[in-house]
Amino acid sequence: MYTDTHCHLEMVQGQVPHEIVSRANAATVDTLLTVGVDLASSAECVHTASAIPGVWAVVGIHPHNAMEATRGVLERLTLLARHPRVVGIGETGLDYYRDHAPRDMQRDAFRAQIAMAKQLRKTLVIHCRDAHDDLLAVLADEGAPERVVFHCFSGDTDMVSHCAEQGWSMSFSGTVTFANAPDLRAAAAKAPVELLLTETDSPYLSPHPLRGRTNEPARVTYVAATLAELHGMSAEQMAQLTSANARRAFVLPADAAAA
Repeated sequence: MYTDTHCHLEMVQGQVPHEIVSRANAATVDTLLTVGVDLASSAECVHTASAIPGVWAVVGIHPHNAMEATRGVLERLTLLARHPRVVGIGETGLDYYRDHAPRDMQRDAFRAQIAMAKQLRKTLVIHCRDAHDDLLAVLADEGAPERVVFHCFSGDTDMVSHCAEQGWSMSFSGTVTFANAPDLRAAAAKAPVELLLTETDSPYLSPHPLRGRTNEPARVTYVAATLAELHGMSAEQMAQLTSANARRAFVLPADAAAA
């Protein structure tokens, strides 16, 4: 019933993806997208998605790892992205909060992955933190792919309006449940329901009341419940809605949970 459009199954220490997915399935989370942050983790994501029904892969280079985005690595990533279990390119984008990579390298890596998404007709999965103006400028300059998802959406209501105008999906994580995030909930409440997605970003950002613990895809139900409350519907209705949105945003098959 539920879909986690952004998790990192390979990053949970001491656990194997099969166990994590089994717990998610028990919580009626039947479709998961596991996301790479560099070439090595992207390859692991494809391996996991190939081995477990209901799991799909997104491959890319996180802005923190932008220095890795050499021509050779990008060529290898492109080959990996052609795998039939890969439904997106990312997570890519800009992160000016931590600045783990020089900003010019972040922008170059982002541009390269925009081009890759367009070339391969894959969904672009964006990470953006404290860099919305520059990120939008790069997207405008390069031309956005047909399908764009803002993962772990952190923008304000103006950003929601811009995304809505462009038809870009907005994926909300456990942060929308935090007591100190009223502005984010206001943004989520304004987002058109047809553009809403749910995610965990696990093993990070465990939702309230489990904040601070290692997160996992089973907890995407908390995110859906919060979005449901904001939009005046039941959690089950939100689950069905966001799962349908995910199938459309990532061009997943109708039987994505079993495939």
